Amino acid sequence: MQAIPDADIEIIAAESLGVRGLCCKVDLGHRCIVIDPGVALGYLRHGLLPHPLQVAIGEQVRENILAALEQATDVVFSHFHGDHIPLAEANPYQLSMQDLSSRFHQLRGWCLSAEGLSAKMEKRFQDVKRLLGSNLQIANGRRDGPLSFSQAVPHGKPGGRFGTVMMTRIDTGGSVFVHASDIQLLDDQTVDAIIRWRPDIVLAAGPPLYLEQLTKEERRQAWNNALRLADRVETLILDHHLLRSIDGLAWLAELSSATGKQVYCAADYEGVDRKLFEARRQELYQVMPVPNGWHDAYARGEVSAGAFLKATGHSLIDNGIVVKSQD
Repeated sequence: MQAIPDADIEIIAAESLGVRGLCCKVDLGHRCIVIDPGVALGYLRHGLLPHPLQVAIGEQVRENILAALEQATDVVFSHFHGDHIPLAEANPYQLSMQDLSSRFHQLRGWCLSAEGLSAKMEKRFQDVKRLLGSNLQIANGRRDGPLSFSQAVPHGKPGGRFGTVMMTRIDTGGSVFVHASDIQLLDDQTVDAIIRWRPDIVLAAGPPLYLEQLTKEERRQAWNNALRLADRVETLILDHHLLRSIDGLAWLAELSSATGKQVYCAADYEGVDRKLFEARRQELYQVMPVPNGWHDAYARGEVSAGAFLKATGHSLIDNGIVVKSQD
């Protein structure tokens, strides 16, 4: 079963769409908001760099983010991790600030406070501030027309080493949409705050089931918070950390069964095939072997992901579907 996407909301980047991220665009007509315009591919998984197939998807997603920013009036940064913002020092698989058009400087920017950031995250905040200048506003707890922002909430469990994030509420006129990046459903008070916002649609990061250090109690807590949200929200979309492993798909299916309603990943919501390429990285290397030195050559601009696909008899069409060429 697939959701019928709200005409105003487009999810651009997420793990079920082939990349790391949780970028979306909300078009209200008079305002167009892009949240978390960043992308990454998970630099190493199982000791392997991103497969060229995922690299090709990543290129497409970067182009889609840039296209969304060309339509935007507002840009929101929930936090400063490299899969959520453009970077001054991007690796070959991330969105570089150098790729942004001059129009980006004119956007209204909203971001998490820099208070308590690590030195690395503080630098990224300053990089964004240099781009947007006085257009960049600290948004914690603020409201501006249809936009409302939370105070800082935990990135995952409270007191964890990844700091905090900021959630966004948007009144689209016909519904209320909440973007809850990287909360991982690991803090009850954060979920309480979402519920108090009375949303119709929630896009949130689910728990990182692939991490061995995620305890049984934390897994149970995330499950119970997912049940609470699903009971109170018409459309619940869980993705990001959750779908860095195949186990996340089973978790979503079990959640849908337990709640008696469909809980979606981003791909389901957008009505496209699920592309868990990071979770399937080992499998991709087995079925589509990668030449030695390919990634170094790609970083130097000497090879392309498109050429790799063509050489292996595949092609990538606009909605991210990979097609095996007919002999």
